[in-house]
Amino acid sequence: MFADSGEQLIKICDKNKQAIWEYTLQSEAESRAESKEKLIINMKKNLMVMKESSEMGLNKKVMSVSGLIGGDAFKLNQYMKKNETLCGEFMVKVMARAFSSAEVNASMGKIVAAPTAGSCGILPSVILTTGERYNKSDDDLVKALFTAAGVGIIIGNNASISGAEGGCQAECGTASAMAAAAVIEMLGGTPKMALNGASIVIKNLLGLICDPIAGLVEIPCAKRNVGGAVLALHAADLSLAGIESKIPFDEVVNSMYRVGRMLPSTLKETALGGLAITKTGLKMKDKIFNNKKP
Repeated sequence: MFADSGEQLIKICDKNKQAIWEYTLQSEAESRAESKEKLIINMKKNLMVMKESSEMGLNKKVMSVSGLIGGDAFKLNQYMKKNETLCGEFMVKVMARAFSSAEVNASMGKIVAAPTAGSCGILPSVILTTGERYNKSDDDLVKALFTAAGVGIIIGNNASISGAEGGCQAECGTASAMAAAAVIEMLGGTPKMALNGASIVIKNLLGLICDPIAGLVEIPCAKRNVGGAVLALHAADLSLAGIESKIPFDEVVNSMYRVGRMLPSTLKETALGGLAITKTGLKMKDKIFNNKKP
């Protein structure tokens, strides 16, 4: 059985002198009755898909099936190559890769739902670009994915990873928390620091609604992937610097659950509130579905 809470996870990792990724791998092997080697092979397959989806949009314009979004990863990558950017090459590359995976998803391409399709750009953009910067191997990246999985399991068991149940805080919030924890451990942070970073990023996305235009995972989803990736890295830096979340991880996750329950159904993936019912949002919906009665 996997740890019931972040507090329990830290205690187990401290007692056994394990990183989160090691405990997650061990727990998965035991619960699935599969070898660690097989689980690592499967995770490497996920990593390869993440690499492909996060790169595809950088060098060619990937358009969504609806035509609502596309080409932004390409634009950002070209901007990075031609200009001295405000955020620097590293951060802009993270943003471009987040866009790329989101665009591949909207074009019906292959992505890894980590933890959902709507938030699929956050984790790969963060761990791949960080790994590239610090010369990490694929084995290191796989370990980071197991760290992310361990954190995602706890959030999923104690709150939600579904926009329809908890709003976009449940999707992009969870993905960002997973990404922050993953890079913190990848860069030598402790399990406590990893969950601290996850806490910080969830707090900054707490209450984020899910209001997709025309009910499609495109607007504002793609740009929220970009924002979630940036927030994950800022939280990782804070935690690695020794800055702690004043509210513990488990309490933050519980708050996310309670806030999700409080959100009305109009703000949870139904496209009946928020940006989805703006004048422009309704025009986009009408154009896609040829519905003259928005």
